[in-house]
Amino acid sequence: MESHEMTRTDELLVAAAKAVRQNAYAPYSGYHVGAALIDENGDVHSGCNVENSAFPEGTCAEANAIGSMVAAGGKRIVAIAAIGGAGEIEACTPCGGCRQCILEFADENTRVILTGEGESIDSYSIDELLPAGFRLR
Repeated sequence: MESHEMTRTDELLVAAAKAVRQNAYAPYSGYHVGAALIDENGDVHSGCNVENSAFPEGTCAEANAIGSMVAAGGKRIVAIAAIGGAGEIEACTPCGGCRQCILEFADENTRVILTGEGESIDSYSIDELLPAGFRLR
């Protein structure tokens, strides 16, 4: 993990993740998450978590943002921000499934931007979040 000064891209992604978090559908867990990513073309894609009554069969914010990227033709995540919490924003890291989804579209330069304690912003590589991650290809 590296704490760092936020770049303009970081600020854009964090703001987009916070904004889309407001649209999360989380009546069962009460945990609202927003994610935003920038792809290799410079396009921003966002997503929020969407639960359903067959809990836990909902979809995560990160997976929805990645799905939006793929649907638009993006192939690689340059950076992704995830912001979540039950009520107020709190420290939030992607679940294991989302870490694998991020890995699928990441390279060694992909940054994962997360909120830490007190809404500090931390940056991780996917290898830090998912050591020895599985790659089929």
